[in-house]
Amino acid sequence: MKKNLYKSLLILSAVGLFNTASAQCDSIASLCSKHIIAQFISDGQSYRSLLLNSEEMAEFHTTFFGETTYRLAACSGKTDGNLIFNIYDQDRHLLFTNKNYSNAPYWDFKVKSTLECTIEAQLDANKNAGSGCAVILIGFKQK
Repeated sequence: MKKNLYKSLLILSAVGLFNTASAQCDSIASLCSKHIIAQFISDGQSYRSLLLNSEEMAEFHTTFFGETTYRLAACSGKTDGNLIFNIYDQDRHLLFTNKNYSNAPYWDFKVKSTLECTIEAQLDANKNAGSGCAVILIGFKQK
C-alpha cells in the first residue's frame, strides 16, 4: 500500500512539474513573440526546451529556404539576453552566435540557398539565470 502511495505521489509531482514548466514556456514564448515583428510571418513552430542549468544545451533542427529573409528570436526568462544561441550548417560550421553581440535576442539574415541547420541554445552562466525554458521562434519575410 505504501509503495502505491509513493508511486502515486511521485507521478503527481512529475505531472505538476511538467505543467509548471509548460506554463513557464508558454509565458516566455509570448514574451519572445514581440521580436517577430509585423514584417515577419511566424513559421508556426515554437521550439522549446527546459534547461536545468547553464551546462545543458538544447538542440533544434530546421530548414531555411533559399532567397528568404528570416528572423530568429531566442528567449529565456522575462528579460532579453539570458540565452546564447548558435546556428550551424549541416557540416557543423558556425554560421552565427549571438554571444558576440551581447546575447542579442534576435537575428535577421538572408539565406542564398536552402540550408539544413542546427540551432543550439543554452543559458548564459554569467546572467545567473539558474534554470529556465529556452524558446526559439522563427519568422520569415513574405516575398
